[in-house]
Order: sequence, then structure tokens, then C-alpha cells
Amino acid sequence: MHVKTMEGLSGAHTNYNLLKVPFRVYKDARRRGDLGVMERAMGYVSDFAGKSQEYQAEAEEGMAEEREEAREREKLELEKAIEKRKAEGGKTEGTQEGEPSPKTDTLELSPEGKAISQNCPSQNKPEKENAILPGAAKDAKKEPLLYSPAGKVALAEPQALKISITA
Repeated sequence: MHVKTMEGLSGAHTNYNLLKVPFRVYKDARRRGDLGVMERAMGYVSDFAGKSQEYQAEAEEGMAEEREEAREREKLELEKAIEKRKAEGGKTEGTQEGEPSPKTDTLELSPEGKAISQNCPSQNKPEKENAILPGAAKDAKKEPLLYSPAGKVALAEPQALKISITA
């Protein structure tokens, strides 16, 4: 919090609280009918009210300065963020030109893996070579399995139409 703001708020609060005492004296003097005390009390009330307003104006100035400083800090942070992004953008452009990124994973196939990949059908080969394997046809015709609550394979009940008529 800005110093002017703190000083203004605390000064205004203090003077407002001090204003209550002479105002009570004024009310008491009015009940008694003492005009001299009433005038002095109102003089103190107006002094404290004036000081309270001065401190309030100082607090408002402090808050305005705080807002300006916050805006300037925000602009500086935004400029730093833009510069950082530009610097990172330059690095990514350099990696796109052929430099491997340190975060990029690479994959090397072993000789066994190369042999397996050559024997398996590939997405790049024509469709005739991607025909269904003979073992895959057997798997496609299997009946669905049912599992018991214990997690074991249960025999599937033959599905039949069941009709129940009650009279």
C-alpha cells in the first residue's frame, strides 16, 4: 500500500473518531443551555471535520498514484513477457531448421524389430498386401465371453426366446 494512502486513511479515521468527543460536549451544552461551550465545541468539530477531509483527499491521491504505478508495472511485465516469447520463438525457429530439440524423443529399431516390421503388413503398402491374416478370421468369429462376479469365464447361456403366460 502506498504511504500517502496509509497516512490518509489513518488520519481520516483518527480525526473522525476525535470529532465525536466535541460533538458530545456540544449536545451536553445544548441541554444545559450554555452557548459559550456550544460555540467552542462546534469550533473543535469543524476543525476535526476539516482535517478529516484533508486526509481523505490525501488518501485519494495516494490511491491514484498506486493505480498509475500498478499500470506501469503491468506494462513492464507485459513487455517482458512479449520479449520472452519472441526469444522462445527464435529458439523454436532454429529447432525447426534441423536442430533436434532436447525434449524430442527418438526411436531406433533393433535388427529384430526391423525384421518384424518388414514381415507385418504396413499402412503404406497396397491393400492387397494388407489382407486379413488367416488367424484373424478365427478370432473374429468367436462368441462373446461372459465373466462371473469372481472374474472367471462363465459359459454363455444359449439365447432363446422365453415366453411366460400366466392366467
